[in-house]
Amino acid sequence: MASSFFSEFGLLWYLKELSRNEFNSFKEKLKQETLHLGLQQIPWAHVKKATREVLATLLVKHYKEAQAWDVAFTIFQKINREDLCQKARRECAGHTKTYRAHVKEKFSEAWSRDSVRRCCGYVDKELTQKERRCLEVLFAPEEPRKRTVILTGARGVGKTTVLAKLMLAWAEDSLYQRKFSYVFHLCCREVRQVTATSLAALICRDWSDSLAPIAEIAAEPEKLLFILDGFEELMCDLDGPESDLCSDWMAQRPVQVVLSSLLRRKVLPESSLLVATAPACTRFLERRLGHAEVETLLGLTEDEMLLSFSCTFRKRWRGAEAFRFIRSNRQLLSLCQIPVLCWATGACLRREMERGKDLALTCRRATSLYSSFVLNLFTPRGARCPDEESRARLRGLCSLAAEGMWSDTFVFGEEDLRRNGLADSDIPALLDTKALRRGGGPGGASYTFLHLCIQEVCAALFYFVKGHAAHPSPAVGRAEAVLAAHMKRTKAQWVFLPCFLFGLLNEEEQRKLGAFPGARLGQEEVRRAVEQHLRGVPRGQLDGLVLYYCLFEMEDEAFVRWAVDLFPEVSFLISDPMDLIVLAYCLARCSALRTLGFSIQNVFVATPVTGYQLLYWNNICSVLTASENLEELRVSDSNLPGPALVTLINHLKHPRCRLQILRMNNVSFSAESRCFFELFSQSPVLKHLDLSGTRISHDDCKLLCNALNNPACNIEKLLLAGCGLLADDCEGFKEVLMRSTTLKILDLSYNCVGNGLSLLCEALCLPACALRGLALVGCQLKEACWEHLRDVVLGNRNLTHLDLGINDMKDEDLNLLSEALKQPSCSLKSLGLLNCSITASGCRNLASILTGNPNLRILQIGYNNIENEGVTLLCEALLHPDCRLEKLGLGACQLTSACCEDLASVLTGSRCLKELHLAGNPLDRRGVQLLCAALRHPECGLQALRLNKAEFDEETQELLVAEEERIPCLTITHQ
Repeated sequence: MASSFFSEFGLLWYLKELSRNEFNSFKEKLKQETLHLGLQQIPWAHVKKATREVLATLLVKHYKEAQAWDVAFTIFQKINREDLCQKARRECAGHTKTYRAHVKEKFSEAWSRDSVRRCCGYVDKELTQKERRCLEVLFAPEEPRKRTVILTGARGVGKTTVLAKLMLAWAEDSLYQRKFSYVFHLCCREVRQVTATSLAALICRDWSDSLAPIAEIAAEPEKLLFILDGFEELMCDLDGPESDLCSDWMAQRPVQVVLSSLLRRKVLPESSLLVATAPACTRFLERRLGHAEVETLLGLTEDEMLLSFSCTFRKRWRGAEAFRFIRSNRQLLSLCQIPVLCWATGACLRREMERGKDLALTCRRATSLYSSFVLNLFTPRGARCPDEESRARLRGLCSLAAEGMWSDTFVFGEEDLRRNGLADSDIPALLDTKALRRGGGPGGASYTFLHLCIQEVCAALFYFVKGHAAHPSPAVGRAEAVLAAHMKRTKAQWVFLPCFLFGLLNEEEQRKLGAFPGARLGQEEVRRAVEQHLRGVPRGQLDGLVLYYCLFEMEDEAFVRWAVDLFPEVSFLISDPMDLIVLAYCLARCSALRTLGFSIQNVFVATPVTGYQLLYWNNICSVLTASENLEELRVSDSNLPGPALVTLINHLKHPRCRLQILRMNNVSFSAESRCFFELFSQSPVLKHLDLSGTRISHDDCKLLCNALNNPACNIEKLLLAGCGLLADDCEGFKEVLMRSTTLKILDLSYNCVGNGLSLLCEALCLPACALRGLALVGCQLKEACWEHLRDVVLGNRNLTHLDLGINDMKDEDLNLLSEALKQPSCSLKSLGLLNCSITASGCRNLASILTGNPNLRILQIGYNNIENEGVTLLCEALLHPDCRLEKLGLGACQLTSACCEDLASVLTGSRCLKELHLAGNPLDRRGVQLLCAALRHPECGLQALRLNKAEFDEETQELLVAEEERIPCLTITHQ
């Protein structure tokens, strides 16, 4: 047996593979075998009580490594564990050993080559206890089925560093020694440069000259771990058909297909996967990889940040003093969770402190901090500004950054540097100052920025210190193109670039850039671009939070007030505590806001809620009392803890609050919900309340009904769809309908009201009931309900809208309702019967309603299989002189072109019909031609035809477009 084969560590692994009985048998055989070989015996008392760990140590200590292995091999054979002998021989043959040595050399060299890691003295290549615990849990031996793990975390938070430590620990046999025979690290940034390859070639490409190890590797696929580092840079489509994937790991395919096949378990399905990616890709991967575990790397704690500052400053107390400024800024503190940015921040503040600068100004915004960091790199110590040579280097660096941002390039070769004005002689200086860091890989020397955030601030500086017109690459767009791309989210990797563009317009930042000739012209050009872009943003395409972050960085009071008032309707997804700070700053400067909407997720998760969160939340809510124009507030998909809910309610109750519409959809209420429902009896201006999707308990329902019964309550429209209401809750609504003179619209859709409907109908039949519209969509109405509804239709003179969609209606139920609906005394103007199981025979009843009720203006019967036969009956009624119907919905009713002749006769013969909905029916070109011919008829009064143009062939689509252009008053749309 070859010497130095894993020492006792390797032997221990094999001993642990033995069962308890096998291990005891091993000890017995050990006594006999050493006697047979004439070896000095280990005292039996020591052997008998030895654990596996102790016995491995004893064997190597007494017999040296080679002899210990020979003894162990002989005993393995005698206890019928030849499989262990074969495995050990394979490993001893060299492939595993060679690969581990390669991994150790590769990652040790990369670690020592990275000057940034070296300057961060607190970052060691050994796994910390916290990291080791985290990694050991990911693929614990007792959880054999957990084979796919997604490691997520912000860019630069340390995912690659942790994975490098993992590789080194595995190579040194201190991690996963029993779990994985091979661990393969695939850097997606490097792999995407490869064209056609096989998975076998991919994993052997930089440590073996041939594919000889593949047979050994393939022998135990369950002992393989594949690590994909930086999935977001791979641009790998996981949505393709399974037929495009490859199950043969020796077959040559495009690299995206090879890795997709690995990720989607088409090849080596027994192996384990660890995929590291940015948060933006995490949900995408979760959906496509099935049962994947997600682990989040949070970055540095505050104690670790303080340690980093202490290592950066010569005097630790100065580091602590500087860190206090960072702690006071939530945004900068969050960014300092990323180790390299924490080091950059400390380095910047140390330099600013040496120059006598006010650290409070430097730490006001991310722009001021990172622009200072970059400018300091090019300013000699003792100088006030960069010299000419340094300015030239900075311009080149900014040019390189801009080109990279536009071309999605984050790793640059020497030719890239030269193209942007950086000579070979500039490279040592750029590396020495940490403006760039050296990379490696098969393509030779490469360079990256310290962090994407630093590349983004340099790209923003480019528009001030050099200018778009001077860039050698046509890919680099103007400043307004940066804003347009980011606001539309077409450049997902641009996190801070637009914010830095805005931030560099700040007056203090312009003073910093005064040393650069032309910076003033750059400022004027960027400011014009910003103003033009904001004026041109379509109302529906604005990402309000993106804009507010940009304005927050700019910190120009007058400009912020002008910009926010351009958009009277805004909505936000609040998912980070920093969002509260940004919104509080910008909303406090709104004066023209009319509609405000937000969804709050993962913000109020601390228990109790922190004071600063409540402070900024209170500032956000203050817009309800400060803005005289605010009419509508939308809160959706949010979990508001008690203190946050009380804060919101206090502002809603304030006499200066002019809110008329309040929507609280899919909101989780806390125990403090009592004061929320009491609000509606204390807000005289609130007219419209929408609580759809929000679970309302029976006790909450009582509180709501009590508030609605208060004479001071002025709610006119109440929407409670999908609130979990039950039959017992209808008692409260019965009283509301009997007493309230203001409530006009009530939506109880998607609640199991069941028998409680009879209580509602009792109140609805009373002459004093003021309700005009009632929606009972999807309420699982039973047979007895239709009789009660018939009485309502006959007896209520105020009710003009009734929606009964998605309720199973038998022919006799429809007949019962029709008898009431076709009476001339029926006041109903709008009737919804979508998806009510109505057939062609039921259309006879509907036709009688159209001819018997001159008040009915709208009938929606889509998603019922009435087919052509039913439409024929309806068309006859539509042509009747007593029919006054203006809108008819027939979407997805299984109609074919055979009925289009009847419909065409209605279009030319009806004087009332203004809107016809036909989307979702299998019409062909012939049917559309018949309809278009009718539309051209001088007697046709139709104003809107609902057809989904995308359902037809290109020629038919052109026909519909031409018809719409020919008739200005006609709209053809699927909505």
